[in-house]
Amino acid sequence: MVDLDYALRHDLPAALTAESTTDKKIKHEKWERSNRMSLMVIKNFISSAIRGAIPDSENAKEYLNSVEEQFKGSSNAHASSLILKMLTTKYEGTSGVREHIMMMSDMAHKLKGLDMEISDGFLVHFIMTSLPARFNAFKINYNTQKDKWTMSELIAMCVQEEERLKLEQPEVAYIATTKSVKRKGNFKG
Repeated sequence: MVDLDYALRHDLPAALTAESTTDKKIKHEKWERSNRMSLMVIKNFISSAIRGAIPDSENAKEYLNSVEEQFKGSSNAHASSLILKMLTTKYEGTSGVREHIMMMSDMAHKLKGLDMEISDGFLVHFIMTSLPARFNAFKINYNTQKDKWTMSELIAMCVQEEERLKLEQPEVAYIATTKSVKRKGNFKG
């Protein structure tokens, strides 16, 4: 796998001639091998349904450009769906608060890749608003501080608060009983 991406990082070398030096021949062979391996790996990991819609190429760099062109138009739709998901996602307590924050951070990172960067300060505030009412005292405490938290500080503080809330929560057991009722008479149905 050494230099597998060589063909992606370097352009196709000039065609070999009778006067080509040994160094040029080695570089050409290295590029050819890297190109073949790259194409094989790329095509292997793309589903056949998508692969059929992409124009075939013998150059790995050109093939990747074709893949990019195929999906470029859908980036706006993807950004819209990510934004909508971020706006509607609330922490429900089914998984840990750390996972919730990491998921929100991942969505922000994906938006950054689509040229829609969200600052860390905004993201911290945005995540705070996605926390449920049981975190209200925690949110008020954050809002009264002058210091702004980083993402790692937010995760650490939220996990600590979640643990504190779990300790304060009383353990409750619910019992349900049923009473069997005997019916008299001839009951059909």
